[in-house]
Amino acid sequence: MKSNIGLGLVLTLLSVGAGTVVAQDYAMTPPKVLVLQREFVKPGKSGAPHARTESAFVQAMTAAKWPTHYLGMDSMSGPSRSLFATGYDSFAAWEKDNLAVQKNATLSAALDRAAVTDGELLNSYDSSALVYREDLSLRPNINIAQMRYFEIIRFKVRQGHDADWEALVKMYIDAYNKATPDAHWATYQSLYGVDNGGVYVVFNGMKSLSEVDNGIGDSKKFAAQLGEDGMKKLMELTAASVEEMQTNLFMFNPKMSYVSDGWVKADPGFWKTKMAAPVAKPAAAPAQ
Repeated sequence: MKSNIGLGLVLTLLSVGAGTVVAQDYAMTPPKVLVLQREFVKPGKSGAPHARTESAFVQAMTAAKWPTHYLGMDSMSGPSRSLFATGYDSFAAWEKDNLAVQKNATLSAALDRAAVTDGELLNSYDSSALVYREDLSLRPNINIAQMRYFEIIRFKVRQGHDADWEALVKMYIDAYNKATPDAHWATYQSLYGVDNGGVYVVFNGMKSLSEVDNGIGDSKKFAAQLGEDGMKKLMELTAASVEEMQTNLFMFNPKMSYVSDGWVKADPGFWKTKMAAPVAKPAAAPAQ
């Protein structure tokens, strides 16, 4: 992978489709702060079993008419896992939301019960907080409620090479902006989380996986726009700045998402699904 990182980066970003990160409503700019929670699901427990336990969280939030929403999605590549994304205007807004949940005894109790049941299906769990980098994004403001997939690309930047990395991304932005009107992405920088130093995450939303095919087909336009000298410079900056890169696909899961009325109205056929019944705890045996 590392020996081919230059070509890999080019081919990956050439597959970019229309995309952005979940925001507070379905047609807004990406949130300034993005909280990501990952649940690594045990073999045989993904799909319907996990959707049932996750529905308890959705039902608790719905009953409380909670104003903060989140998007749930399932992995289509890599380890079996689910990803949950919540957007905030600031870290202060995240704090305010957390404190409000703690003060709501009914909601807190429901979420605690749901967490115990859901935890039985998981191998591990982690969370991270990222900040939006508008300067490293291209046309991110789309109707995310009508998307169905995220292509998520994680970059690890070499220590001390942030300037090279930013120059590299801006070359992509400039070339794509001129080569095609369809390319969109939102870039986030990891601020808190596991192994987060120098980590940037690019989100590409897609209505269909056919957009991956179409994006790869745009590679000739991109290369022509850069020219031979530009492509050489691109490879030099990639070798200098990119230590690691990983790309994965995630599919939106409406049964594990707590979305706004705006999202539902934008596409009720997809988002307005019947929630799966949560797994009930067995009744305690009578005293002998």
